[in-house]
Amino acid sequence: MAGYLSETDFVMVEEGFSTRDLLEELTLGASQATTGEVTAFFVADLGAVVRKHFRFLKCLPRVRPFYTVKCNSSLGVLKVLAELGLGFSCANKTEMELVQRIGIPASKIIYAHPCKQIAQIKYAAKHGVRLLSFDNEMELAKVVKSHATAKMVLCIATDDSQSLSHLSLKFGALLKSCRHLLQKAKESHVEVVGVSFHLGSGCADPQAYAQSIADARVVFEMGAQLGHRMHILDLGGGFPGVEGAKVRFEEIASVINSALDLYFPEGCGVDILAQLGRYYVSSAFTLAVSIIAKKEVLLEQPGREDETGSVPKTIVYHLDEGIYGLFNSVLFENTCPTPTLPKMGRRKPREETRLVSGISANTGRARPSRGQAQRSLAPSSSLPLSCCLRPAQAQGLHSDCPLCHLASAYCNLPLYGSVPRLVSRRPSWLSSRCAHSFL
Repeated sequence: MAGYLSETDFVMVEEGFSTRDLLEELTLGASQATTGEVTAFFVADLGAVVRKHFRFLKCLPRVRPFYTVKCNSSLGVLKVLAELGLGFSCANKTEMELVQRIGIPASKIIYAHPCKQIAQIKYAAKHGVRLLSFDNEMELAKVVKSHATAKMVLCIATDDSQSLSHLSLKFGALLKSCRHLLQKAKESHVEVVGVSFHLGSGCADPQAYAQSIADARVVFEMGAQLGHRMHILDLGGGFPGVEGAKVRFEEIASVINSALDLYFPEGCGVDILAQLGRYYVSSAFTLAVSIIAKKEVLLEQPGREDETGSVPKTIVYHLDEGIYGLFNSVLFENTCPTPTLPKMGRRKPREETRLVSGISANTGRARPSRGQAQRSLAPSSSLPLSCCLRPAQAQGLHSDCPLCHLASAYCNLPLYGSVPRLVSRRPSWLSSRCAHSFL
């Protein structure tokens, strides 16, 4: 394996044990605690992240995904995606340091922020990060002075009027400015190797991708005329991360594939990338918060304390998190989180099992059957999977590889070698603020 994940980074639980089951156990334990402050926490279903990856590969087979670190920088997420072979899109020095600390090579990092500090450009140069983006002449001049070996990607503006966030208000060069920028780069002896765009989070118009790909083709032709060898097309992000979005991911993928076939056909020598953040993690994380107070108020005057007459009343609940904290999406994106009240009664005890890959666990328990940790929530088993961490010597997956165990559990593929034992003990990560679990 590549070495990003270790056996302590993930847990596989028995079939039928859901994120909600885990949350109910955690909240029940917190409600019975007599000491210490109970704070909000996330539970991450990292299996959902892996399923999203298989779905992406199936729908956009020509596109190489890069994960946008600023979306969610939890180490569990980063390590899983690193094992799956993703590159990483970083916006600053802190993010570059983070991914390089877990072993990501500089060749798989894009410094994608179009407005960069000079000190951070120098950091990228010192640590071998060569692929940078720009959308204006001043940014190009900073890179010329601070990063002699940089390879630049020109970020172009898009029609993001149907997106939740309108990035083109801040970033992206208009088509009429691109030739001038490419000419300036040529005069400065800077190599422009590609074009990028970003339609913003929650894009509801698939045709906007087709138009942006067509615009990118125009910029490629400008670059070729000026002597730039352009071989990268970065589709950015904006893909839906939750079910029930206005436009399904498959619809967007279909439009993208058609546009790529038209403007960048297979075999043209162009490497197609995408920068995905919420697509991978939005549906994987569940937030648990505490109700710290409640009060009965009049519907017509929600802030009134005294209750008179027969005016209808309602209950207002106060949480230990707000819109300036973990619920900031309510402010910035007009979202409406869906509350779920856990069942706080005692549940029937169930055995909790942890799958440890690649080590011998002497627990005295019998080996499980191959299907014991499997679930039906899986992509098609016809996906051409082999071990994603090293060259496969046989068609299939390896018993000593954590990601292969994950693929086996979710795709019903056979493992080669012995099946690891199951360790029956309560993992220590359950007491942490952010609990990562393959479910």
